[in-house]
Amino acid sequence: MNGEAPAFIGLDAGTSVIKAVAFEADGRQIGLASRPNAYAVLEGGGVEQDMARTWADAATVVRALVDKTPGLAARCAGLAVTGQGDGTWLVDAAGEPVHDGWLWLDGRAAREAREIVAGEGGGLIFETTGAGVTVCQMRTQLVWMKRHAPELLARAATALHPKEFLYLRLTGERATCPTEGVFTFGDFRTRAYSDDVIEALGLSDLKRLLPPIVDGAQTAHPLTAAAAEMTGLKPGLPVTLGYVDVMCCAFGGGLHDAGAAPGMTILGSTGIHMRFVPDAAQVSLSPARTGYVMAFPGGALAQMQLNMAATLNIDWMLDAGRELLAAHGVSRERAEMLAGLDAAVMAARPGAALYHPYISPAGERGPFAEPDARASFTGLAQGTGWFDMTRAVFEGLAFAARDCYGAMGPVPAEVRLSGGAARSGAMRRILSAALGAPTRGVAREEAGAAGACMIAALREGLHPDAQSCADAWVAPHLGALEPPDARLADIYAPLFEAFRATREALAPAWGALADVRRGS
Repeated sequence: MNGEAPAFIGLDAGTSVIKAVAFEADGRQIGLASRPNAYAVLEGGGVEQDMARTWADAATVVRALVDKTPGLAARCAGLAVTGQGDGTWLVDAAGEPVHDGWLWLDGRAAREAREIVAGEGGGLIFETTGAGVTVCQMRTQLVWMKRHAPELLARAATALHPKEFLYLRLTGERATCPTEGVFTFGDFRTRAYSDDVIEALGLSDLKRLLPPIVDGAQTAHPLTAAAAEMTGLKPGLPVTLGYVDVMCCAFGGGLHDAGAAPGMTILGSTGIHMRFVPDAAQVSLSPARTGYVMAFPGGALAQMQLNMAATLNIDWMLDAGRELLAAHGVSRERAEMLAGLDAAVMAARPGAALYHPYISPAGERGPFAEPDARASFTGLAQGTGWFDMTRAVFEGLAFAARDCYGAMGPVPAEVRLSGGAARSGAMRRILSAALGAPTRGVAREEAGAAGACMIAALREGLHPDAQSCADAWVAPHLGALEPPDARLADIYAPLFEAFRATREALAPAWGALADVRRGS
């Protein structure tokens, strides 16, 4: 690198946006390029993504970043890849897509998910992987394909997740990481595949599809000449397979802190609620068999519960308002609707209604797994206004977070925040009060790409261990603790109990509605 300080590029292929982000070796962000992602929603619950287009988009954003960041190609010490989790992207022996990739949003395998959970091996699968079985996972989708689309599996040589397909295109190597490979088919204690889990899933005959587990903190593969030409990077550049995006966000966003042992909530399209666990012996699995246990580089882990939808609920509420305005000839974009919303939400009445934020067509996965779960308002009265209902949506997200932390033990002593909704002062204040815990922001918008680059920096030997890396890359970006509003916390404590009781009471209605919809 001609004596110049090294830089790293993180490629983060998310559900909504594909980004390439450049960082100095100390974690300072120096460049970003992005473009929107796209996927198709099919009848019957399918959600698929064009794999060839995804690779072209990913290469394009890396090239755009290189072109607009002077000297980046010469200084780059490594490219690290992360992306949206779960789903199933099948490739043949030549590495070409067998079909469009199935995303985590795909709901076709709901029946198979229920059968696995209720089956003889359901307990073994959860207790070994540390991950509850849900409709969105590769293991569930492979069971569906085995039953309904065996021709796809017959043509397939390898089953990959989205980031792993991009890694294949960049390096020619087929691999999975210690997060997705393990929580789907492995043992979180050994970070290796488990034959017992694969057999309990009824997938022993498909073990041939599973690529080797490669830890990017220890191993990288060289960028191919073809990928170098497309991206503008040097052939042979070390490429790191990062962990799944949620764990890269956790690493880059400040969850790895052995001293504070914090929690972390990410309010993006989905809601992700995590706590730091120093080692596998201290994991506390949910009696409801939900959630995930995922590895950090080194020996620590994150235990988490995931809401299927977070800001998607706010988007839905804003769009409902936009639809009404449009009917009267008034056009507003979401960004315009958000302007001044914080003040209006905080001026609205707390607890004017209860909202359960299960807006995803795939139902919910944390702290309970139910593909038929759907969003709802309860407690509406004649005087309940639109801003009251919008505040109820914010409160519903906060109560869903509290529900998730409750499935993992006590709420952590502090909770660090990331994701788009965490920029809202109203959301932060409501969440802190609902959790009854102080919160702290992290001044890093691209935590996922940063976490992937941190893994690459560990492999390069720039830090002796994961904690030292986190101290260097994340600690300088931590904001001040914001204590909970005591008055609001007193209001929310009984409201949360009502939220949880109503959630449990609604379950039969979800099933009945689903039966009606399927019948019609």
